[in-house]
Amino acid sequence: MYFPRLPASLLLALALHYRGSTAADEKLVEPCTAVSSSGSFYDLRQLSILPLKDGQKANKNDKTTDYHAKGYDIPYNFTLNICAPVVEKQDDFAGIKEKLAHNVSAFYEQGDERYSIGQQSSNLTIRGKRLVLQYINGSPCGGSGKRAAMSDVKRSKAEGSGRKSTTISFHCDKDPLAKAPIVSFVNVDPDECSYVFEVLSKDACIGAPPAKQGVGPAAVFSIIGIIAILVYFLGGVFYQRNVAHARGWRQLPNYSMWAGIGDFIKDLFIIAASSCSRCLPTRRGYSALSISANDRTATQGRGRGGNGWSTDDENRLIDQLDEEWDN
Repeated sequence: MYFPRLPASLLLALALHYRGSTAADEKLVEPCTAVSSSGSFYDLRQLSILPLKDGQKANKNDKTTDYHAKGYDIPYNFTLNICAPVVEKQDDFAGIKEKLAHNVSAFYEQGDERYSIGQQSSNLTIRGKRLVLQYINGSPCGGSGKRAAMSDVKRSKAEGSGRKSTTISFHCDKDPLAKAPIVSFVNVDPDECSYVFEVLSKDACIGAPPAKQGVGPAAVFSIIGIIAILVYFLGGVFYQRNVAHARGWRQLPNYSMWAGIGDFIKDLFIIAASSCSRCLPTRRGYSALSISANDRTATQGRGRGGNGWSTDDENRLIDQLDEEWDN
């Protein structure tokens, strides 16, 4: 028994659709968010401080300035932002090109110099039970002073290393009265290349993942309808070809019905056209005439005589016939 095969183009389209769906499912999560292997969802976008647009006013509880952390045992303090560049306008960092200065997310000032400790990044990483954000490609490290900084710039270009970086570890603040996040400086390595900070915030707690857009009722009914149509046509073709031994267009299910659709549509058009023509105004046919007084008398005479003549006409006709008879 012969089974109809699907066209190669249809199989290819189905394969590409499945591959595209798989690729869409494997897309990265939104910036500044993370999902653990157990399904825990973290969203730190509320911690990002964005500059106000022209004419825009900040809400009462919105933070509009960068985060600051004290260095304590080191002679400088830090300014940083989370998942975004610092809001303060800065255009001069040691060992950083001018076109990259606007993308710095953490820095500190020492004397007359300003040092970047990392470029902006929104790629959150879950390491064990820690939620970590890392900034890299800051100012050259390994020494102090402009001379050492310039030599480290050359070395970093040759080796791709030797630049300051920042690691931020986020912790869940379970205090219901807590409002603003607390940023703390933790440690720096002896070469002053790697800086570690901790952020305590309620936004670092596990949250509910965003609701995924599901298939609506209209889409469900559409899919069911398409499947029903495919089953109808494929099953009908299979039956007509293998059971009824039909060939050509007669393999289609209910071929006689489909073949008569053209005549059916033509008849409907004719009926509709004739119905519309009756509604159009026309001057052909009979029209009512006005009846004058004489016409009314004649009409009454026709009603009495039954032959359409009045009494005077009949008398005149009789007199005329008498005269002709006498002659």
